[in-house]
Amino acid sequence: MRNRRDEPSAVDTRWLGAVLHAAFFLLLGGALARFLLRHPGEPRTPWIIALCVVLAVLHLLGPGMGDAGRRPTRRRSAWLALVVVVWMVLVVLAPSFAWCAVPLFYTGLRTLPARAALILVAVLTALVVAAQVQLAGRFDPNLVLAPPAVAALATAVFLQMERHTARQRVLIDDLIRTRRELAAAERREGTLAERQRLSMEIHDTLAQGLSSQRMLLQAADRVWDTEPDKARAHVHTAASVAEHNLTEARRFVHDLAPTDLARGGGLDQALRALAARESGTHLTVRVHVDDDGRLSRLPERVQSALLRIAQGALANVREHAAADSATLTLTLLDDEVVLDVSDDGHGFDPAALPDLPGSGRGHGLPAVRARLRALGGTLTVESAPGEGTVLSAAVPLEMPPR
Repeated sequence: MRNRRDEPSAVDTRWLGAVLHAAFFLLLGGALARFLLRHPGEPRTPWIIALCVVLAVLHLLGPGMGDAGRRPTRRRSAWLALVVVVWMVLVVLAPSFAWCAVPLFYTGLRTLPARAALILVAVLTALVVAAQVQLAGRFDPNLVLAPPAVAALATAVFLQMERHTARQRVLIDDLIRTRRELAAAERREGTLAERQRLSMEIHDTLAQGLSSQRMLLQAADRVWDTEPDKARAHVHTAASVAEHNLTEARRFVHDLAPTDLARGGGLDQALRALAARESGTHLTVRVHVDDDGRLSRLPERVQSALLRIAQGALANVREHAAADSATLTLTLLDDEVVLDVSDDGHGFDPAALPDLPGSGRGHGLPAVRARLRALGGTLTVESAPGEGTVLSAAVPLEMPPR
């Protein structure tokens, strides 16, 4: 497959090849016209015309001046050698054809290795000098010195351009390789970020749901013989939680919004559905939403993050706080939305937060901080031993005015 970055240079090469072909045929035709005008009816005329036709056909059927490259092939080298031989014979018969060598300089420099190309340029230049001296009929220093000087200058310019082109090609290859490495690094970073996101999603939903099921089933097992009705109620609640987790798992597969949000009703109803699920014999969860009509206009990713934060925070309350009640309070201010999760549990010392289960390790509060950091938000935790805990998550907003 052709690389797009090679297309401009390929177009330039074809254009230059076409110009050189045109120049060669003009020089060939001009030399032939000059010979026919100055030497009418000579016996060598048929040979001159035949050699001109052969030379023209060789150029038309050859690989082309513009297509020649620095990697010579046997066919290309043989073609160039045949063209040079025919031209040399033509110059011996009619020195006026010497200037057809100019396009051959470029062809030789493009087709042959550097050393062989320089030798060919020297041979062609020597033949041009000899032909010009023969045409002049006398020794002229200008005719002897000018062609080598022009050939040397043209060769030096060409070789310098070749080196410049090679350096450009190396730089372009380096840039492409660097771009590919950066793209690979971005893909790796994206993969790690997606893994972290999925780990937080699983912790805040499936893992917490499984934890709730375990606690409910353990409670049912303890009262199975003494209070069968209560045990069955625990089992039914565990089945409901399992059904909700199954729905969440299917949503993960399709990478959709949280189930409660996908059902409609917005963040308000989703928080109330979460509170209803988390409320039970040992914990009562209440919800207060301060909605002035802007709640439905919250970005979907903000609503999803706040719901996940509420899920994770209530999971910590249920597993670590030993609380009787918890409250979810959602408040929309002018420039931010704030979710407060408070409980009346045994509390803790925030200074010892890294040592708490589910906080310093795992995906509890670190997961909440990661979600807020992705939204430019902040997390504040206020607590003291025996005085409960208040977790406050604030997300900045850019919403149109009411």
